[in-house]
Amino acid sequence: MNSTHAHPVDAAAVTRAQASGLSREDADRLSDLLGLLADPVRLRILFSLLAADELCVGDLALAVGVSMDQSSYALKLLRADGVVRSRRAGRVIYYRLADDFPQELLDHCLRQLLTIASKEGRS
Repeated sequence: MNSTHAHPVDAAAVTRAQASGLSREDADRLSDLLGLLADPVRLRILFSLLAADELCVGDLALAVGVSMDQSSYALKLLRADGVVRSRRAGRVIYYRLADDFPQELLDHCLRQLLTIASKEGRS
């Protein structure tokens, strides 16, 4: 769908925005990934893995305060999207953030969003 506006206020700005915008495909993929992060259990698991480097399902369940089934299901989804990796040591499977996971996303950006949201909620 190609939308045109009969009288753009700032045609140069519209052109820059169009040139630097996300493609629909990239926007769809990013939306799916952000949806994956929208779950409190999955998000807490990611923060736990950031802090501990590597944990098994049971230890993650304890760290996050959920059942092993909840922990296991969250890890299944995170693993399917390539956000976490696993390794087996005997009968135990350990999980960690994917090697190329943008740890700064959790460590800085998401914490900063919490700060912004808290300030906005108070005003």
